[in-house]
Amino acid sequence: MSPETTAPRSLAEALRARDDASLSALLRSRPDLITPVPTDLTQLATRAGTRASVVRALERLDRFTLQTAEALAVAPEPATYDELLGLLAGDDGDPTVTAAFPHALGTLREQALLWGGDDRLRLVRTARELLAPSPQHPSPTGLGPTVGEATAGMSPGRIQEIVAAAGLTSTHDSVSAVASLSALFSDRSRMSSLLDEAPAEAVEVLSRLVWGPPYGQVTAEPAAHLRWLIGRGLLLPTGPGTVVLPREVALHLRAGRAHRVTEPVAPAVEAAKPHRPQVVDAAAAGQAYTTLATVEELLKDWHEGGPAVLRAGGLSVRDLKRTAVALDVSEPIAAFWVELAYGAGLLATDGEAEERYAATPAYDAWLELPAAERWARLASAWLAATRTAGLVGGRDAKDRTLSALGPGLDRSAAPEVRHRVLALLAELPEGASPATDSLLARLYWERPSRSARPAPDDLRARLAHWTLAESELLGVTGRGALSAQGRALLGLPSTAGTEGAEPSGPGDKLPAHKRHHPVTAPVPHSPAERAAATVRAAGLLAPLLPEPLDHVLLQADLTAVAPGPLERPLADTLGVLADIESKGGATVYRFTPGSVRRALDAGRSASDLHAFLAAHSRTPVPQPLAYLIDDMARRHGHLRIGAASAYVRCDDEAVLNEILADKRSQEFGLRRIAPTVLAAQSDPAGLLTGLRSMGFAPAAESAEGDVLISRAHARRTPPRTAPEPVPDGPPVPDATLLGAAVRAIRAGDLASTAPRKEDPAAGRPVDGGLPRTSSAETLATMQAAVMTGEAVWIGYVNAEGAASQRVIAPIRVEGGFVTAYDHTADEVRTYPLHRITGVAELADDQP
Repeated sequence: MSPETTAPRSLAEALRARDDASLSALLRSRPDLITPVPTDLTQLATRAGTRASVVRALERLDRFTLQTAEALAVAPEPATYDELLGLLAGDDGDPTVTAAFPHALGTLREQALLWGGDDRLRLVRTARELLAPSPQHPSPTGLGPTVGEATAGMSPGRIQEIVAAAGLTSTHDSVSAVASLSALFSDRSRMSSLLDEAPAEAVEVLSRLVWGPPYGQVTAEPAAHLRWLIGRGLLLPTGPGTVVLPREVALHLRAGRAHRVTEPVAPAVEAAKPHRPQVVDAAAAGQAYTTLATVEELLKDWHEGGPAVLRAGGLSVRDLKRTAVALDVSEPIAAFWVELAYGAGLLATDGEAEERYAATPAYDAWLELPAAERWARLASAWLAATRTAGLVGGRDAKDRTLSALGPGLDRSAAPEVRHRVLALLAELPEGASPATDSLLARLYWERPSRSARPAPDDLRARLAHWTLAESELLGVTGRGALSAQGRALLGLPSTAGTEGAEPSGPGDKLPAHKRHHPVTAPVPHSPAERAAATVRAAGLLAPLLPEPLDHVLLQADLTAVAPGPLERPLADTLGVLADIESKGGATVYRFTPGSVRRALDAGRSASDLHAFLAAHSRTPVPQPLAYLIDDMARRHGHLRIGAASAYVRCDDEAVLNEILADKRSQEFGLRRIAPTVLAAQSDPAGLLTGLRSMGFAPAAESAEGDVLISRAHARRTPPRTAPEPVPDGPPVPDATLLGAAVRAIRAGDLASTAPRKEDPAAGRPVDGGLPRTSSAETLATMQAAVMTGEAVWIGYVNAEGAASQRVIAPIRVEGGFVTAYDHTADEVRTYPLHRITGVAELADDQP
């Protein structure tokens, strides 16, 4: 590496030397820097050095790049390329570290966390403050302060005593004494000779402090071996009873390494179990079909209005348990299905005074789509959602329980982790499921925390576990391996026809020392890209889903077997006529008096039911089922109930006598008001239910005496949009925005740095302030610039009173306005002359 010919003196100068492609890369990797667009490169550099932006950038570095930044924070400032490499590769010069180092250094430079030539490398000041060791904030390297930092404030006499005890020549001042002591500790040969004289107990003390923390406690009367260390400066006092191991001593004991374990290569994700790709796709398709059936069952269960919304928002624990029982799943899985329907916009609150959950109009449109497209809509909504069902049942920062559909479930990192987990699965051999531990280790390497190892409750690790479980539930994976439709959902090319080939991960064909950078899958960002990925995933899934059937198999035990998914009209009608007894590959329906009565209440006649069963059964209609339908139809509506509060009407007086004689009817307060009419104190609905429980088959009637047809009321919310994901900071800008931002920053930088001709007598400042000239001089200068075609520098105050400076090339001056090409805005603009504070000429070499 050779140093740059002209060393920059600041980060702003380093950014000014970059080309447009490099600036675009910076803004793409740190999108918070263009929110809003900086006025010039000086402002961009200032923003890149703010604490919030630097912390955000550091959190997105991989393990080795972060270790490089940590090593630079404990290196001399400025450091050279070789000094920094030595801290990472050690005295023995690890070749893997040496190969990975240029990329890590380039990443830090690209993200404006580091600037300067290879002979003068500097961390941004804020990054150095965050990563450098201090007693309050120990460095991740475990290193302590330098000799110079540790001896600051120490008396000159004490420093001279340490120098003498270490076998060095006394000096005339403390600065040179500290320098000679630092030189001793940094010299490998001389330091080894000094430690050869150390007592064994002293070496043991150093070995306990060498990898950190570097601070230790001593008594007022330390032991002899501790006095030996303190006397020679190998341990330096930092306060009463506290000593520290100087950084130079620790680096010698570590053989020059800043980190105990340097990790230049991303750990490989290991395959746990191989499967044939066809088996994976088939298993995923089966689970995809279960996903559709479960979501439909959930919303059918909430068809007439779902559970009430809690005052604080969300679903109560009791309602979640009821939903779990209805879906025959555990509560965490029920929470996932509820959140999935909500995230896809199929479920929302109705907005009524007594607010409840219900299906949205989008649910009806979703039902009309082909099955594969319905699944793709759900899967793409899950992939982009920030709401995290795995948090349900946990506690928030205020120790409140997090409820399904409630607030507090958004985690902005969730979409990124889902994409990354699935992308890592895509790097495995086709059909292979991952070893979970190796997957988590890879994720932690790519986004490490400031700690040496992940905490048990690390959010990214939990999100990864939830992603693996949820993708299996959805059918994005099958048997733990990524399916073909899951690959398409990520926007990855198909691997069809590669069975038995070598592993297809991009990093697998590279030498180990070149695989230090994580291979990332292309994440579809634009709506068009996401829509194309969704369509492609649906196309791959469609052939794997079973075709809907138009028939069932009726059996003599009053059951019907559906050997596969049924066409929607058939399934809806059969769901009214019979009760589902068991689900699975084949669904079993059971006919009961109650289910047949439900069909009759819905307006079906006995002849309709017979015709329906004959048309859709591959077996003859069993005689017991035909008898059941005819018997319920004969009894249905024989009794009529209406409002009195309620009344019972029947042409057969014997039936009314039987009701009055039954003790169970006493609670309804029945009395005869006519030979064929009984009046009741109960409401019609209660009376209807009560008489049915007594074995009768009454029908409700209207005020006109007509039988009321009872149909399921499909409750819908007003039109609702799906919940928007909570972004993890500003979105990544597209190419158009990046190009416009770079042009604006360049133009603003030209205006702020263009040299001006010095003419204080004419009112032109030389200190960077706005120019001040009279109206006549401003007009004359503008007219002259139009004739010569030269650019000028102006001060301008807009209608809101905000002042700015601009570089313009006047084109026309008339009617109190100047029309000019504005280099700052990179466009032609018109300015009122009365808002221009003054004008000044640029230096001769400027545009």
